[in-house]
Amino acid sequence: MIIPHFRPFVGEHCETTALGNLFRHAGLELSEPMLFGLSGGLGFIYWNMKTMPVPFLGGRTKDLTKNLRDNLGFDLRIRETSSMKKAWENVSETIDEGTPVGLQLDCYHLDYFTKKFHFAGHHVAMYGYDTDTAYLVDTRPQGGAVTTPLENLALARKEKGPMSAKNRSYTLGIGSTDIDYSSLIPLAIYRNAKEYLNPPIQNLGYKGILKTSVEIRKWLKTSKDPGADFRHTAIMMERAGTGGALFRNLYRDFLCEAYARLKAEPLHDAHEQFVDIARMWLHVSHLFERVNSADDTAIVREASETLVLISESEHRAMMTLDKYFAEQGKSSIRVRRVRG
Repeated sequence: MIIPHFRPFVGEHCETTALGNLFRHAGLELSEPMLFGLSGGLGFIYWNMKTMPVPFLGGRTKDLTKNLRDNLGFDLRIRETSSMKKAWENVSETIDEGTPVGLQLDCYHLDYFTKKFHFAGHHVAMYGYDTDTAYLVDTRPQGGAVTTPLENLALARKEKGPMSAKNRSYTLGIGSTDIDYSSLIPLAIYRNAKEYLNPPIQNLGYKGILKTSVEIRKWLKTSKDPGADFRHTAIMMERAGTGGALFRNLYRDFLCEAYARLKAEPLHDAHEQFVDIARMWLHVSHLFERVNSADDTAIVREASETLVLISESEHRAMMTLDKYFAEQGKSSIRVRRVRG
C-alpha cells in the first residue's frame, strides 16, 4: 500500500522534514524554516556522557513536534509500544487509511545511510509499504524519498540507547489550513526566547555555548584522537541534518520570512544578527576541521574565543526578540486559555 498522490517534502533536518510531510499531506504548506521557527526550535546543549566517544553539541530544543503542537494547536497522536507486532500495526493500519506516519528510530539500521553510526533520535516520514519494503522520506542529504527493507525498519524502531523511543510513531490532524501568523509568530518567538534565555543548567542555551568554549580546550588533553573528534563534531554541526551552522541557518531564514509577513523591525534586526551568528558557527566548524593533534592549541583557542562571541551575540539577539514580543506572546497565551 502506497498512499496515492503523496508528494514528498524534502528538507535538511530530519524532524522538520517528517513534520513537513505530515503537514503537506494534510493540506498545509509551510517552509522548513517556518516549521523550525514556529516550533521554537532554536537551542543549544553541551552533552557529555561516558558512553559517548565525544561530547555532543546540539543546536535545537528537545521537543520540536510537541512545541509545534502547543503553538499551532493541531491534534498530535503519539504511539509507543514494546510489542513489535503492535508497532507494525500502528503504522500499517494508519497508512492503509491513507495517512502518512512520522517515525522516530535509530538511523544505524537504515541501509541507505552510507556512514553507519547510532543515533536513535532520527525521524522519517513513512508513506507506503509492500511485502518487504518501506517507503520513506528522509532529509535531502540522505536522499529524500527512499526505501529500506521492512526488517531494517523494524530493527531501527526497536533499538535502545540514548534518545531512543519504544517504536514511536505519530500522526497529526489539523482543523484548519489558515494560519494566523500575526499571533503565532510572536507566540513561538516568545516561548523560544524564554526557554533559551533562562536555561535551568549551565549546559543549555547561551550558557551552554559559553561552557563549550571552555570545554573544547580540554579535549586536546583528554581525547585519544583530537583530530578525529574535532572533525566528527564539525560534521555533526554542519552536515548532519542541521541545515548548516548548527541550525542557525534555519532560524536565520525563519526570521527573514517572519519579517516579510509582519514587517516588525526587531525581526529584521534579529535576522541581521543571525546572519553574522551563522557565519561565526561556520567558522567554528572550519576551525574544528583543521585540528589534527594535541599541538593545535592556537586553532582551538580561536574556536573557543569565537564561541564566546557567539554566546554574547545570541543572548543579545534573543533579548531583542524577547523584549519586543513578550507582551504579544503573553496575550496569545491568555487568549488560548480563555478559549480552552
